[in-house]
Amino acid sequence: MEDSINKPDRPKYGILAVLMIGAFIAFLNNTLLNIALPSIMIDLDIDTATVQWLTTGFMLVNGIMIPTTAYLIQKYSVRHLFITAMGLFTIGTLIAGIAEIFPLLLAGRMLQASGSAIMMPLLMNVMLVSFPVEKRGAAMGVFGLILMAAPAIGPTLSGWIIEHYDWRMLFHFVTPIAIIVLLIGFFLLKDKKEKVDIRLDIFSLLLSSIGFGGILYGFSSAGSKGWDSPQVYLTIIVGIISLISFIVRQTKLERPMLNFSIFKYPMFALSSSITIVLNMALFSGMLLLPIYVQTIRGISPVDAGLMMLPGALVMALMSPITGRLFDKFGGRILSITGLTITTVTTYLFSTLSLDTTYTYLMILHAVRMFGMSMVMMPVSTNGLNQLPARFYPHGTAMNNTLNQVSGAIGTALLVTIMSNRTESTATDLAAEAAKNTVGEPTKAALADIQQQIAIQAMLEGINFAFFIAAFIAALALILSFFIKRAKQAEDLDEKKSSYEKVSSAV
Repeated sequence: MEDSINKPDRPKYGILAVLMIGAFIAFLNNTLLNIALPSIMIDLDIDTATVQWLTTGFMLVNGIMIPTTAYLIQKYSVRHLFITAMGLFTIGTLIAGIAEIFPLLLAGRMLQASGSAIMMPLLMNVMLVSFPVEKRGAAMGVFGLILMAAPAIGPTLSGWIIEHYDWRMLFHFVTPIAIIVLLIGFFLLKDKKEKVDIRLDIFSLLLSSIGFGGILYGFSSAGSKGWDSPQVYLTIIVGIISLISFIVRQTKLERPMLNFSIFKYPMFALSSSITIVLNMALFSGMLLLPIYVQTIRGISPVDAGLMMLPGALVMALMSPITGRLFDKFGGRILSITGLTITTVTTYLFSTLSLDTTYTYLMILHAVRMFGMSMVMMPVSTNGLNQLPARFYPHGTAMNNTLNQVSGAIGTALLVTIMSNRTESTATDLAAEAAKNTVGEPTKAALADIQQQIAIQAMLEGINFAFFIAAFIAALALILSFFIKRAKQAEDLDEKKSSYEKVSSAV
């Protein structure tokens, strides 16, 4: 990989190690923040629909930035891209750590996202070109073990920090580590890239930004504005039109920014479909569960983090095992088993009550994560395995784009569903309470009734959102029955070109 990252003769473990440390820090930062959302809501006096922008906004920038990574990976060296990515992430972390108002905190998060958007596709591409198809599952498993250590550490560490310090300490904790990783990359990464004659199509970048940005902004705004708001449906319509224009333009360019011809390969197309659907369901647990345990149940942040620890540990420990099982059996049986578990446990989360036990929540979350661990890596790796090597940058960029976009839409959609259900339930409960109340209640009694209505309404909203997420997961389960073990396909475009040359010669 000294000359190029496209044709390595053996794995470059030094480069992989530095990239994995950088990706670990970015992933850890995300898992630290989930537990902190209720505390941020109280401190900055914002509601659920607003605070979810810290998650959705992060994904929004990722969704806009990631389509450019196929171009960046082909154009620049691993060293240049890593330093740029970690530099942006570090600056964003510094800004978020000093934020006293929500817009500044959101700006810091978006800067972090711009760095993270480059990091993950870069690492995935290096992994793909470093290992042959038959060893890729085990390699991805080790990669998963390292990255899954972040959600194992994150919630508990976040809970302890919030219990003893201000939530801004989460960013102060990450900042020095990010600076150290940036310096390590600066001094240790020495790879060079041959000059490549490739240019970024600015109009394509503009169309993709408006397309992905419009769709995500529209879905994210629906929670607070309502679906009938022009700000919601107009931005979604503009986003869809821009995205269609972007796709059409890519099919006509000789060197597209994001090559949609990779969907000619059936297993990649299927894996992308499953990933989109599953990501929409996945983020329900990451966002709704911390709100339930802290806001409704009053469980402390550190106990909320400890509750999610076993699930994260299960996912981390299963990652290398799943990788080896994938190499041996393929992705079909793993994904069917994992998605069955995920669907059932997501449905069980839709039956939460005000006295659901802490132990039950911990076990149910751990089992759900066990199911998830059998799906994500096998499905995406199986799809990427079918692509010819020259499409790896486009495949990893496409996968990461779809992950972020579907995750952001899923988060926004489920939060919107939760908010709307909460509001309608609160109205119904208030009307019912007014009917059953005899005489004029005291201020204390009225405040108590209002608090009970708010808690019960939010519980109903969370349960309904999980119920919808279970249906989404079931759709992914149905799709998983069509998975077949993928083998690297011939390059369809090159094969067609060769055929045309032979035909013209004849």
